[in-house]
Amino acid sequence: MKQRLLARLLEEKEMKLKGGLYHRTQIKLAYNSNRIEGSHLSEEQTRYIYETNTITMEPNEAASVDDIIETVNHFFCFDYMLANVDGELSEGMLKEFHRLLKGRTSDERKEWFRVGDYKTRPNMVGDMETTAPSEVGKLLSDYHDKEKVTIEDIVDFHHRFESIHPFQDGNGRVGRIIMFKECLKHDIMPLIIDHEHKVFYYRGLKEYKREKGYLRDTCLSAQDQYAAMAAYFYPDIIQPGQDIN
Repeated sequence: MKQRLLARLLEEKEMKLKGGLYHRTQIKLAYNSNRIEGSHLSEEQTRYIYETNTITMEPNEAASVDDIIETVNHFFCFDYMLANVDGELSEGMLKEFHRLLKGRTSDERKEWFRVGDYKTRPNMVGDMETTAPSEVGKLLSDYHDKEKVTIEDIVDFHHRFESIHPFQDGNGRVGRIIMFKECLKHDIMPLIIDHEHKVFYYRGLKEYKREKGYLRDTCLSAQDQYAAMAAYFYPDIIQPGQDIN
C-alpha cells in the first residue's frame, strides 16, 4: 500500500502536478518542521514560496532571510530524500541532508559552523546534554541489523539521533526527514509532526527513556493525520479506518 503511495508521490513530482499530495506534503512538511525550530513564516507564506518563488508580507512585517532560505532548502531536501528513499541510511546521506538544509544560510558564514558535517562544539537539546557524533556510526549499524523495521524502530532511531544531536544546528529537521524516508522505505505510513504538537513532541523526546509512549503516541497521531490527507487524494490506496502501520 505505502509503496504505491511512494509511486504516486514520485509520479506527481515528475509531472510537476499542482495541488496534489506531493505538493501538499512539500508545504506541510517544510512549514511544520521549520516552525518547530523557530521559523516565523506562516503556512500560507510557505505555500506562496513553494508555488510562486515569492513571499507575501503584511505592512510593517519583516521576514528572516534565513527562514526563507531554509524553507526553499527544505523543498530540495525533500526531493533528494524521495530520490534516495530506497538507499540505506549512511553518515554520508545524513550529512547531505544537513548540507541541503543549511546551505547558503548565515550559519554557513560562521567559521566554526560546519554545513554538511558534524558539530565541532558541544551542544544541548533544551536542558539535556548530547553525545559525540562518533555515536552515529553505532546508531546506524544497530538500526541496519534489524531484520524488519517497524514504526517503533523508526521512532526509537529518531530519539537516539536527537540525543546524539550530531550537527551544530538543524538536527530536528534532519531527524524528521529521516523518519519520513524510512517510513516510505519500509512500507509504513509516513508522518509529519505538526508544530501545534511541539510541546508533546519535545516531551516525548525528553521522557523517552522513562516512558516511550509519549513520543510513540505523538508519532502515531501524526501518522493518522497524514493518512487522512493521503486518503483524500488516493482513496484507492488509503481507506478511512484502515490499519496504517
